[in-house]
Amino acid sequence: MAEQTNRVGRWIARNSPSREDMAKNRWTRPFAIRSELWRFTRRSVPRGVAIGLLVGIFLMVPGLQIIGAALLSLPFRGNIPIAAAMTFLSNPATTPFILTASYFVGSWFGLGGTAALPGRGASAGDWLSWLFSDAAPALVSGLFIIAAASAVIGYAVTLVGWRLWQGRKWKRRALRDAAA
Repeated sequence: MAEQTNRVGRWIARNSPSREDMAKNRWTRPFAIRSELWRFTRRSVPRGVAIGLLVGIFLMVPGLQIIGAALLSLPFRGNIPIAAAMTFLSNPATTPFILTASYFVGSWFGLGGTAALPGRGASAGDWLSWLFSDAAPALVSGLFIIAAASAVIGYAVTLVGWRLWQGRKWKRRALRDAAA
């Protein structure tokens, strides 16, 4: 397992653009000149996780998710690679579940959504008319509620996980120094 992890890490390092390559491009220069956006620190990683989850779940447009996460990482000093990776939580396999849950969450909060879902075999026109009825406020508000809640939970879990990981590293180092 560790060998596969190292192999994946080497592949990513080999195929990822360097900061110098990004600094040469006028579109990516603002991201490349700020090195704190690329370091894995106890503050930037949880911010990147929260930003990636918020944008990835709320935006739901595949090409714009990574761009939105990278742009939002600038003012909040979040880790850009982590934010971009977390946007992949919403993918074609999870999108129907996220949209269904967001509709029901928005309806539960009383933000529209009283129209009945179209039945099996409904046409695209039926789905569009349902979406643009009173389902749209429920869907958008539910997306925002789920995105915000998952961002807060992701931030907290990452902070705790980072602390546990660092504590374990310190403990191993202390044991190694005591044995030496």
